Amino acid sequence: MRRTQEEPASHAPASPPPASPAPASPAPARDGSPATAHTLLRAHLVAMIRDDGPVSRSELSRAIGLPRSTTTALVAELLREGLITEAPARGGGVGSGSGRPATLLSLRKPDGLVAGFDFGHRHIRVAVATKEGQILAEESTQLDVDRQAADALECAADLLHAVLESAGVPLSEVRAAAAGIPAPLSSRTGRVGSPTILASWVDLDPGEELRRRTGLPCILGNDAAFGALGEMTHGAARDLRDFIYVKASNGIGAALVLNGRLYRGSQGMAGEIGHTQIDPTGAWCRCGNRGCLEATVSIDVVRRQLEPLGLDPLNPEDMEHPVATKVLAESGRTVGVVIANLCNTLNPEAVILGGDLASTGAHFTDGVRDSVRHLAQPGPALDTSVLPTSLQGRAELLGAVVRAAAAPQTMLPV
Repeated sequence: MRRTQEEPASHAPASPPPASPAPASPAPARDGSPATAHTLLRAHLVAMIRDDGPVSRSELSRAIGLPRSTTTALVAELLREGLITEAPARGGGVGSGSGRPATLLSLRKPDGLVAGFDFGHRHIRVAVATKEGQILAEESTQLDVDRQAADALECAADLLHAVLESAGVPLSEVRAAAAGIPAPLSSRTGRVGSPTILASWVDLDPGEELRRRTGLPCILGNDAAFGALGEMTHGAARDLRDFIYVKASNGIGAALVLNGRLYRGSQGMAGEIGHTQIDPTGAWCRCGNRGCLEATVSIDVVRRQLEPLGLDPLNPEDMEHPVATKVLAESGRTVGVVIANLCNTLNPEAVILGGDLASTGAHFTDGVRDSVRHLAQPGPALDTSVLPTSLQGRAELLGAVVRAAAAPQTMLPV
């Protein structure tokens, strides 16, 4: 068991992606009864405050297309119920000017503790934390998550009980949980959005499966997206508004943060750079195509390349072997080809590298930096920093904790 203390974030994390518009017709509530228009408006308002907050009443009115009086009444109702809180706007920010400053609305953080789950392709990490983000206890284990969905979910529940015991707190004190999944998640269904990535999970509802095993309502997210959130709160992206977080491990995925907000795409598939084809005649990939990035470069590929020499890519001393430094640098340059194209398109402030490959040392990062410097256009190449994570493989777990802490106090019936 590993206990870790983590300082609370120096500022609030950037908001999760925008919520989908409220449905045109009433959707059934969780208890099976029809949801009213009033309930749907409340839910939509809460989602906007969560995603865009802190936000003023006038901004909400404009964004949701409601009369100011209707928005004010709904906000007053949510304030009375304790779902949201308000605070004065800072000077020079929203609401500043000659008139009375506006107040900004935010979701009320849940009382009690939160839990975070980080599912990798080959590992599971679980932590329990305060609502301010201070980790009380965490633990991890190795498991083939891709092929053993049921075992992985059971293991996650067991690890939760282990960290609660280590922290000396009961399950009843945990109010919310979030889980990062190493696959794209459909923004419509909340399930794994690709039949070729995490194939044994495709017919499962991971959130419901975790709720059934742990008794906790669980928010799901892509692991790279949670990694970006962890970096924004605790790591190298604390002062960044536009950056790319790349998780390079058994698979390779990215999270795109634009103007301080996560960009997920129309169906939650943005950032799947691991299935960018770089060699039409290359090795077959699990997605059914040839020469994908992750079929060419991954921690497993590096391990196979170094196995004849008895070198372990997760052993820092081994990675200073002359052959290892060449393999890692070339792996970084290959990943950097794809990242350079993203830099041309998005012009980010920085690229932050996480995952097992980034933890091997400077040679992989130097390789990525070399490709970005030589292949990106002069502007992006000069302006974009390429940085390794400072969170030692814990960015995704910390991001899950942050997301759980941002959950509303209660769940609306939508």
